[in-house]
Amino acid sequence: MNPRSIASYAAEAPQLLQDFLTYIATIRGKSYQTAHEYYLDLRMFFRFLKQKRQLVSLDMPFDEIPIDDVDLPFLRDVTLSETYAFLDFIAHERPQHRNSPSTEYGLGSAARARKTSSIRIFYRYLTEKAALFDVNPVAHLEFPAQKQSLPRHLTVQDSIDLLQHVQGPFASRDFCILTFFLNCGMRVSELVGINVSDIREGSLRILGKGNKERILYLNEACQNALDDYLPDRLTPHERDKNALFVSKHRNRINVQTVKWLVKKYLNYAGLDSNKYSVHKLRHTAATLMYQSGVDVRTLQTVLGHANLDTTMIYTHVNDENVRAATNRNPLAALRRNASDEEEPSSPEDTQDNAEFFAAAYETEDEST
Repeated sequence: MNPRSIASYAAEAPQLLQDFLTYIATIRGKSYQTAHEYYLDLRMFFRFLKQKRQLVSLDMPFDEIPIDDVDLPFLRDVTLSETYAFLDFIAHERPQHRNSPSTEYGLGSAARARKTSSIRIFYRYLTEKAALFDVNPVAHLEFPAQKQSLPRHLTVQDSIDLLQHVQGPFASRDFCILTFFLNCGMRVSELVGINVSDIREGSLRILGKGNKERILYLNEACQNALDDYLPDRLTPHERDKNALFVSKHRNRINVQTVKWLVKKYLNYAGLDSNKYSVHKLRHTAATLMYQSGVDVRTLQTVLGHANLDTTMIYTHVNDENVRAATNRNPLAALRRNASDEEEPSSPEDTQDNAEFFAAAYETEDEST
């Protein structure tokens, strides 16, 4: 059995859920990882419903509640109240790290939003695609409010420090990995999936979310790092013979290993590995490119964002930009008259200020 097939992880799921996952993977073209996340979200939702409806013993551990008996009537009877109760449950009682004895409880707003999306898409499939329901019981389910925060990123000097602290027997490989992250802004799942055959004449084919391909171009730093790494690349096992980045066990390097080595080098460089992560390197690349003059549309293509709104978060400005913007206000130099004998500003001055104010707006519009 293919270890990445639906049957490999959802064998105990009810047929309705398996059919949905097949639809997600084949018709919607979602990746294995995305389909698997849908399964995990919906399995948790079904378990909660069974527990809340007292269909299982209260002594049964939550993660052992079976879902193979979930059927159409069970799903049709769901209410918005039950769904909001589920979101409240994961917000306060669900462990953040299930296998850790010292974990905190309560999933964040982003995780709750993803589970909300999984429920909405599943029920929309049952209603509109499979035509099993006449009425969608969660049609009015709202997304939880999410904190809007700017992406955290390394400075240029932080990035240099990180690269300068790469060491050890796999230094050329790890340096190449970090260089790709910091220059190309790829996702960790995209990096581990790179094959040697994806590299052609200074370009790199990336397979992103939803199996969408895009082409990235390797700059001088990336090409030099790659040239240094390839002679040191371990010969992988037959099943991973085309993998670009190979682990010490001669397998395709996996996501967890990459996350671990990034955390390791962050610590070596004296950077807070609780504050930064492998995904923050993607944020770093995007932010530095934007600050260096790359326009948002181009940045959207580089990052592989389906929606421009996602890319727009990188148009945030630093404190110096904010200071400069405030100083450009036509009222920035205005002071209280010290004496009634001083004459007010002339109409010409007022007109000049108005024109400057309008020009400032035009400049800002062009920059975004």
